[in-house]
Amino acid sequence: MNIIKDYIEQNKERFLDELFGLIRIPSISSIQEHKADMVRCAEYWRDMILQAGADKAEVMPTDGNPVVYGEKIIDTSLPTVMVYAHYDVMPVDPIDLWKSPPFEPEIRDGKIYARGADDDKGQGFMHAKAFELMVKTNTLPCNVKFMIEGEEEIGSPSLGKWCSKNKEMLKADIILVSDTGMIAPDIPSITIGLRGLSYWQVEVTGPNRDLHSGLFGGAVANPINVLCKMIADMQDADGKITIPGFYADVLEVTEEERKKLNMAPFNEEEYKKAIAVKALKGEKGYTTIERTGIRPTFDVCGIWGGYTGEGAKTVLPSKAYAKISCRLVPNQHHEKISKLFKEYFESIAPEYVTVEVTPLHGGQAYVCPIELPAYKAAEKAYLEVFGKLPIPVRSGGSIPIISTFEEILGIKSILMGFGLESDAIHSPNENYPLYNFYKGIETIPLFYKYFAEIMKK
Repeated sequence: MNIIKDYIEQNKERFLDELFGLIRIPSISSIQEHKADMVRCAEYWRDMILQAGADKAEVMPTDGNPVVYGEKIIDTSLPTVMVYAHYDVMPVDPIDLWKSPPFEPEIRDGKIYARGADDDKGQGFMHAKAFELMVKTNTLPCNVKFMIEGEEEIGSPSLGKWCSKNKEMLKADIILVSDTGMIAPDIPSITIGLRGLSYWQVEVTGPNRDLHSGLFGGAVANPINVLCKMIADMQDADGKITIPGFYADVLEVTEEERKKLNMAPFNEEEYKKAIAVKALKGEKGYTTIERTGIRPTFDVCGIWGGYTGEGAKTVLPSKAYAKISCRLVPNQHHEKISKLFKEYFESIAPEYVTVEVTPLHGGQAYVCPIELPAYKAAEKAYLEVFGKLPIPVRSGGSIPIISTFEEILGIKSILMGFGLESDAIHSPNENYPLYNFYKGIETIPLFYKYFAEIMKK
């Protein structure tokens, strides 16, 4: 019998029980009241790595939330794979849209429903169990290191400094990550590109206090109205971003590569149906695949101000706020874009309001060459498990720390994701199919096998 499938079958219920214990910890990094939960989650990860067979594992302090580091060195002459994952999760709002409590995992229709089920507790946990499988069956062909952080969802502000301090400890040949997705359950893919990110909070102030909208309306500017107009002016009718200099460093993709990108299976009608929209909107002259993979974007992630409670209150608010992000493409530097946006947005403020822009976090785009030995190993692993070669894709998402790893540690990352678009990460009712969870545990040991073989040559 296949040793990998046999081990998974014998332990699949225990795997779920252990994963559910991890999910039940509400490790929301963006909310201060969950600080103790972050430590508790890190300690849970440490214990899992040790139980799986690591020589050592510890919870290490950073300037923010702790990092879990573990390792098993079987032979220093062999290649070393470093597993990266994150134990923090997004907030659960709006809570009333969840069909089951977000931190009480529930299986429905063959899927795990919970915050973090996919991003990234479910996907990260696959690596702990794949590692355990290789250790317990004496099939581990490489040295393994684990680096599990607790700040990815807020831009990994502490991890770069921590990596710089621990460069010697973190030496490896490749960083292995599962925090991305597949095109479909039967269409494996490897993410070869990630967009970068810049993120800000803006504050627009009008009068020095909230005013009666009847007595002052029509005479005093409404900061919410002004903010909406300023945001609308950030893109033209063709979807181009109007910030001066924004596109100066954009790395244009060749026509040949654009053709290859558009070879990925994509059904626009099914895409629209899945998210319940009648039409798509984006930058003129590009397909949906191109808009989400190789073009930068401008989005309002949240906007608020004035009275939002039950019933009516006729108020002209003093302040309005928004959280705004730009997804960036290779060659765009997030700090440069952050500065350009701040200067421009504040400069276009009309004299009847004041505007303050506060940068929150950001990161660089990342590209993985398909000639990389790790890519070839991942390709063979997917082929063996799924019966078809994976499709290389450029993701619209961002994992800012991936480019930081390359910059600080000099190590490339291979992104072997098993999530699906329907997993609703960052949204209510996040889920992860059991099929993908177990297929991930089945595929990862084969990556190690083929990576060790390729690196020997």
